[in-house]
Amino acid sequence: MIGNDGAGDEEPLFRPYAMTGGRAEPRYHLALETLVSSSFVTDEELALLTPEQDAIMRLCRSFRSVAEISALLRVPLGVARVLVADMADEGLVRLHQPQLEKGQPDLDMLERVLSGLRRL
Repeated sequence: MIGNDGAGDEEPLFRPYAMTGGRAEPRYHLALETLVSSSFVTDEELALLTPEQDAIMRLCRSFRSVAEISALLRVPLGVARVLVADMADEGLVRLHQPQLEKGQPDLDMLERVLSGLRRL
């Protein structure tokens, strides 16, 4: 987890809600399968990122789902959703929401998510 000293499965040095300012829900709905990609930012902007934002920017150089971000950063899904939504509002990342037709999920997208989860 971000903030952990890397010593195995010890408790984190802070509570996950500290990363989100105490918020448990993002400003808008982000599905597990929402894909996220990094936007271009200048070196000056990179220097102002929090460690969590920097980690997400690096991960999302290639498309990642919100679920993957949560798993790879070892943070709860709710925390990942709040962080990603905040970053999208700031223009740091782009969101690629699934296009659902008639309430049915896109099977290709679900297969990509499943494949990504298997790689974890």
